[in-house]
Amino acid sequence: MQIMARKLFPDAQLPVRASEGAVGYDVFAHHILDKLTQEIDARRSLPQIIPPGESILIGIGVALAVPFPYDCQVRPRSGLASRHDIELSNAPGTVDPDYRGEASILLRNRGSAPFTVGRGMRIAQLVFTRVEIPEFVEVTTLPPTVRDAGGFGSTGFYAVEKAHAS
Repeated sequence: MQIMARKLFPDAQLPVRASEGAVGYDVFAHHILDKLTQEIDARRSLPQIIPPGESILIGIGVALAVPFPYDCQVRPRSGLASRHDIELSNAPGTVDPDYRGEASILLRNRGSAPFTVGRGMRIAQLVFTRVEIPEFVEVTTLPPTVRDAGGFGSTGFYAVEKAHAS
């Protein structure tokens, strides 16, 4: 599979794998976008401090053409999460196959200290997977299961009790 990528700025960096065994492609901070308009925020530039509890929309300066039916998931980087409590507000995000605009990353500081995002910093990763596009079939009843309609927390926190067929 090939992903067509277009640099929107001459100094933008294409996503890269950090090691031969990596499945994710790291993306680099290029500029700040306005969260409402998704246009470049001319009032702010990188480096930029994200105060605790705040978020910032970062453009990577690259547009992608993801082939159908592949999914491009935008995922957090584990080092940013574990060391600084930086997450993606919409993790995982998705770059759909029919989207041709600039890919962007919504970083949130969940930590207790300010965090500085610098230009060229690796801020997220892209993971590509093939997806199935299901067809929904309306029915009046669903096949029963042992769990049935048990929702959040219904299977417990520690031990898993094996359900026995009767």
